[in-house]
Amino acid sequence: MEFEHYLLHVLLALPLVGAIVVALQGPKRQTAVRRISLGVSLVIAFCSFILAGRFMALERPWTAPQKPTERISTTFQPEFVPGLKSTALHDAGTDWDLIPLGAGTVQFYLGVDGINLFLIVLTAVLFPPCVLISWNQVHERVNEFYAWLLALQTCVLGVFMAFDIVLFYVFFELSLVPLFFLIGIWGGPERRYAARKFFVYTLTGSLLTLLGIMGVVLAVYSRTHVLTFSIPELVVLVNQQLAIQDSESRAYWLSIQMVVFSLLVAGFAVKVPLVPFHTWLPLAHVEAPTAGSVDLAGLLLKIGVYGFLRLCIPLTPDVSLAWGLPLVTVLAVIGIIYGAFCAYAQDDVKKLIAYSSISHLGLCMAAVYSLTATGLAGGLFQMVNHGLSTGLLFLLIGMLYERYHTRMLQDYSGMATRLPLFGFCLMFAVLSSVGLPGLNGFVGEALCFFGIMEEETTYGGGPFFAVVALSGMVLGAWYLITMVRRLLFGPLKEPHHDGPAIPDMEPREWATFLPLAALCLLLGLYPHPFLATSQPDVDRLAHLADAARQRQQQDVQARR
Repeated sequence: MEFEHYLLHVLLALPLVGAIVVALQGPKRQTAVRRISLGVSLVIAFCSFILAGRFMALERPWTAPQKPTERISTTFQPEFVPGLKSTALHDAGTDWDLIPLGAGTVQFYLGVDGINLFLIVLTAVLFPPCVLISWNQVHERVNEFYAWLLALQTCVLGVFMAFDIVLFYVFFELSLVPLFFLIGIWGGPERRYAARKFFVYTLTGSLLTLLGIMGVVLAVYSRTHVLTFSIPELVVLVNQQLAIQDSESRAYWLSIQMVVFSLLVAGFAVKVPLVPFHTWLPLAHVEAPTAGSVDLAGLLLKIGVYGFLRLCIPLTPDVSLAWGLPLVTVLAVIGIIYGAFCAYAQDDVKKLIAYSSISHLGLCMAAVYSLTATGLAGGLFQMVNHGLSTGLLFLLIGMLYERYHTRMLQDYSGMATRLPLFGFCLMFAVLSSVGLPGLNGFVGEALCFFGIMEEETTYGGGPFFAVVALSGMVLGAWYLITMVRRLLFGPLKEPHHDGPAIPDMEPREWATFLPLAALCLLLGLYPHPFLATSQPDVDRLAHLADAARQRQQQDVQARR
């Protein structure tokens, strides 16, 4: 077994082992619990950087098949697969069987490709700041808090690493449990209601997604007599069936795609969330502890967009093009504008950032459902950018709340004179979020805009949605700069507090801020490694969409 395979083991198993260890610590060992959790999270982050470096050193060229029926053997085939059967791409799989089901087997099939690599790294790098920000904020049941936090990391990493569709769903569903407890136990005054609402919304959508997953597996089995749960193999078999020039087969797969698409969207749209499935999000953010808000915005919401990329588009390309593109684009654009205006209307800074997530992820989804290589690359890049910049915003507001125990903008004014270093950090995070050139948000937003523009000018009637998406970027700057103006500038208005003078940024808080800020700067100044590494897999997705466009054109010509 190669070194990279062990890295996957460490990344997935270490947070779970850490969760068990800290859960077993006594209530009087709070310092030890915090140190163990920080050490585990730092090791995981270090391993993720090694994994990224080894993967980026690989040569992964890909050429689109020349014939529609040619086997797309490299679609979604991951690297670094523990228990790899063969080094040949078309035979790639794993010997780690979990549940034998006659002709097929549910496998412990993990791997890395250009789509999930940087989401794995994002998951790893967001957790040390979560541990540090909770250092002085969580004082009750500390061992349980950090145990659930580390368990959440295991579940999210499992979602991103899984290449077996059942394994993906298991981790997808398990990720709800730790966050439910983090919100419900350590959240704000309405924490129990927020936790229940979050759980009911996401669980209902997830159960419908399960039906979609089983539907595509059974549909493939009924037509090919191959029972497989491997996502790469399912993508290959589905798209081979779609390429068959037979009216009966075409009608069958169109109907199957419609059902599967509807069921998958039910779960993923709630997770993103797309308007109007978003109502659970603002309350969950407001009531969650700071670490929970960072993980929710930085990671849990990305699982929904990732589900569209990994399953929805490649397994239902025709319906994703014919119905998903207009439907998701409309909902995403509505979310961009709606989220922006709702964010501007908020006085609670945490709720403001929550609504900003709806707006920013609307842009991600509009770019992804342009179904162009540029838009797909931009959507994937912006997922990582949003996790970093919004994570920074939640961390900084958590630091402010730790000092003054209020998040209401009306309680603050001119705080840049009182906390100048904090003001600098907050301004940096805001500029990253609004897309200042030189920071990470600029590259991602530009790619998203160009992808939407490319789809509309090439296949549509005009750049209407691209213009609306661009206005959303302007609105984002509007409400975030307004928040900064009210909070940091003007006459000094400091909330009442007892005790000594409130300190500015402390060493622990700098350790929380600086690594994420450095990544924002690095991705803004030099995004090429990210884009080059993800390009082969983005091109594969774009190829599947192009094949769907060709079939759509053939259907139109046949009807004429």
